[in-house]
Amino acid sequence: MFYRVVISSVLLLLSCAAIAQGPAPTISYTRDIQPIFTEKCVACHACYDAACQLNLGSGEGAARGATKTPVYDGQRSKASPPTRLFYDAFGKTAWQRKDFYSVLDAQGSQAALMARMLELGHKTPLQPNARLPDEIVLGLNRENMCPMPGEFDGYADAHPKEGMPLAVTGLTDQQYQTLQRWLASGAPIDEQGLVPSAQEALQIVQWENLLNAPGARQSLVGRWLFEHWFLAHLYFKNGEPGHFFQWVRSRTPPGQPIDLIATRRPNDDPGTQVYYRLWPVQGVIVHKTHITFGLSAAKLARIKTLFYSGNWQVNALPGYGPERRANPFDTFQAIPAQARYQFMLDNAEYFVRTFIRGPVCRGQIATDVIRDNFWAMFQAPEHDLYITDPAYRGKATPLLATPGQNDDVGSVLTLWHDYRDKRNEYEALRRDTYAEAPAPSWSTLWAGNDNALLSIFRHFDSASVNKGLIGDVPQTIWLFDYPLLERTYYQLAVNFDVFGNVSHQAQTRLYFDLIRNGAEQNFLRLMPADSRAGYLDDWYQSSGKVKMWLDYESIDNDKPTALKLDEKDPKRDFANQLLVRYGDLNARPDPINRCDGAYCSRPNIDPALQDAEQALSRLTSRPAAGLNVIDQLPEATMLRIETQSGKREIYSLLRNRAHSNVAFLLGESLRYQPGLDTLTLYPGVLSSYPNFIFNIPAEQVPEFVARMENAKDADHFEKIVDRWGIRRSHPQFWQYFHDLTEYIRETEPVEAGVLDMNRYENL
Repeated sequence: MFYRVVISSVLLLLSCAAIAQGPAPTISYTRDIQPIFTEKCVACHACYDAACQLNLGSGEGAARGATKTPVYDGQRSKASPPTRLFYDAFGKTAWQRKDFYSVLDAQGSQAALMARMLELGHKTPLQPNARLPDEIVLGLNRENMCPMPGEFDGYADAHPKEGMPLAVTGLTDQQYQTLQRWLASGAPIDEQGLVPSAQEALQIVQWENLLNAPGARQSLVGRWLFEHWFLAHLYFKNGEPGHFFQWVRSRTPPGQPIDLIATRRPNDDPGTQVYYRLWPVQGVIVHKTHITFGLSAAKLARIKTLFYSGNWQVNALPGYGPERRANPFDTFQAIPAQARYQFMLDNAEYFVRTFIRGPVCRGQIATDVIRDNFWAMFQAPEHDLYITDPAYRGKATPLLATPGQNDDVGSVLTLWHDYRDKRNEYEALRRDTYAEAPAPSWSTLWAGNDNALLSIFRHFDSASVNKGLIGDVPQTIWLFDYPLLERTYYQLAVNFDVFGNVSHQAQTRLYFDLIRNGAEQNFLRLMPADSRAGYLDDWYQSSGKVKMWLDYESIDNDKPTALKLDEKDPKRDFANQLLVRYGDLNARPDPINRCDGAYCSRPNIDPALQDAEQALSRLTSRPAAGLNVIDQLPEATMLRIETQSGKREIYSLLRNRAHSNVAFLLGESLRYQPGLDTLTLYPGVLSSYPNFIFNIPAEQVPEFVARMENAKDADHFEKIVDRWGIRRSHPQFWQYFHDLTEYIRETEPVEAGVLDMNRYENL
């Protein structure tokens, strides 16, 4: 009753103001409402991990509403029906048949659920830049109540400080009044879908014609390209800023309206003739799902050269089904392996992002199988025996199938053992065949473009991928060949079902463990033979040795390398030589973390920022045993450094957690080695999920660093947060938070999108 009176009073006051000042202008969803959602709501309400699946990045998402069913449920015995926005249903009625309920509709005399949630949040403002009360649970451990309209009063009584926006500086008075007026008027939505420009439409015709060209060979290439592009946010050279497109399968050919074929996976049986179509990505672009791929005339010519220049033929098109999904090497064997691998190499950053970064939005089931930071490289096609040796390829292909197609819970262990044994048979075949090949040398590494060297950083349950070699020499380095790169992509991107059951997710995670081990073994062939066992022992300490004995094929400890490396520390010497030899391809020179002289900053930047970087470099590449503050820091902290001249630079301060090994599904915390944790600091926003922001005047950076060096416990760290931290309750929180996106827009405009604040911590 109280909330009914409050809402009625608000509406009465608004009506009186309208009488006094004349008719209020009509509120437009596109002009007035979506910008408020984008500024204050989308950072938590987007992607699959949106609270209650309430996605406020579009009018379709707002109208869809909320549901009590979570997407992420690692214990469900049956797969959940998929609920992908703009894909699995359209319109409020269709979504309500999938157990969604409205947050916009008034309920009799009760105001809309959103109106009451916003009112609850607006009447309980936070103390400016103070730490939030402990009873407000945040982050991934929060149990979302998802109250239905009839359950709101009970929610408000139990959680009086947890209105919306949750636990963050809220709406301005004007934003609040605008939203309440819109909701009181019935929440009309006038949103129009994104429409391609005339120039984009011409390029869409070209690309759709390519993927839908008649002929068996063309059909097979079109299918392969679609399965490798289905996650991409594609953009055209000279296209409109902010316009992105995605490939879908349609029942209708180019030139007709798209009739979407909505299958669970992109390689499921479509049940009808397929046409590959491009349609615009709708709604607000959010960084965590924004995996970009540029299309141009040059890219079109490259694809034609790779896939259509030879005289290879297709005798019969493959069908669909679990076996076809499990082994793309067999399914697409008619397409020259060199063409497939070269296409993936040309765009290696994109492909590694698809399975390392997302876009599943919450990936601990996959990320806890990888180290917190490592580098990735690729084997040159001319040195990849799968490409060059047909006999070896014929033996290897049947062994390269991946699990997860059968999600019977009772068969998990049997399936796992079968696929593990096949994989190990392949690794033995690879080891023995490569032992007969010339010893690996520098020419073994692909160096075709700046995708050749990548850095991966894990942030607990998410990860990022960037071109270039960032940070100090990592503990592990991965070397992909074609069988490993393609298997990883199919296992973690094409065939992974975020709505799958516990069996599917367990099989995916267990096999990714074998993929990581394979990438490490590939790299070890570059090291001196007598050093390989020592490195492997370092990577698989303690319980990891049991895993090596149980599940991994033994490595080659005999075949020499042709690389001339320092026997005292061959891995570091390899890294140093790599940086020199491939310097022109290294997109991320890094004097901050790899300082080898007196100057530990980038040249040719503002002198004030050079001084700041010189000071900040003291925090990098030092173990936590000698820098206690690391234990207080979250995974991904952003430093915003302001100069007196008005310039600002954003740095990512990343915590690299050390593990005795990363070989097991459970008990990760038991394998932490906190005294060995380190920090990497690099210009840019290297995470879609900032955990905290410090705003520091450039001239105060030396003091900030000194306090960080001397912070021995939580009390000392809290004083640093009090002085320079931007807490969730900071009056200008949103200004600083969205400035991170603005920085990306200024430096890498195609990559810009709203960042996620679900992991923003209460320091």
